[in-house]
Amino acid sequence: MELRYQQLLLKTGAAIVIGFGFLVALAAHPATQMPAIFLADVIFWPPDSAETGTAKETRLMAAVGGAVMAGWGWAMWTLAGEGLRQAPQLTRRIILGSVALWFVIDCLGSLAAGAALNVLGNVFFLPFFVLPFWRGVGPKTVSGG
Repeated sequence: MELRYQQLLLKTGAAIVIGFGFLVALAAHPATQMPAIFLADVIFWPPDSAETGTAKETRLMAAVGGAVMAGWGWAMWTLAGEGLRQAPQLTRRIILGSVALWFVIDCLGSLAAGAALNVLGNVFFLPFFVLPFWRGVGPKTVSGG
């Protein structure tokens, strides 16, 4: 896969991660929590308006989790640009390693929390970070970009 297509997929995925990070972090305050609460209601299928996000610890975890998610997205965005051009093998290892760790922990945690629908969302999201590296990264796929 050519560098520009690798970067497009990776940066699209990174932008989605950053966006979800902001969405989750907004759930820390009652005035801005509605989009995240709606998403949680859908993920805990069927939608029934039972998710409220009102507990203080829930709001704290939203703030921390959203911030970490946005930061991870920014790191992947940066790696997809300069990192992929300068150190393709290292970038591949960092991105695939972090995505694998996220995927396993997020899916197991989602199942433990009774939010199996989130696993389906994770599977849908995974290709943004796996496909750019499907055939590896090397001089032939990175040069000329």
